[in-house]
Amino acid sequence: MATVTLSSKFQVVIPRAVRARLGLRPGMKLQVIEYNGRVEFLPLRKPAELRGFLKGLDTTIERDSDRL
Repeated sequence: MATVTLSSKFQVVIPRAVRARLGLRPGMKLQVIEYNGRVEFLPLRKPAELRGFLKGLDTTIERDSDRL
């Protein structure tokens, strides 16, 4: 776990190892969420980057025999 310091301008620097693991690049947009007294940053992905992320998902729906 890395520790960062909040600057006087309320900025933080994301450690290099974390940036590398998450594939963060300069100019990327991050969503900021306050949750249970924490601050979380979630990378926003372009729709094209999301293509295929549900591949292999079972879409079979079981229905009652009287609901066909």
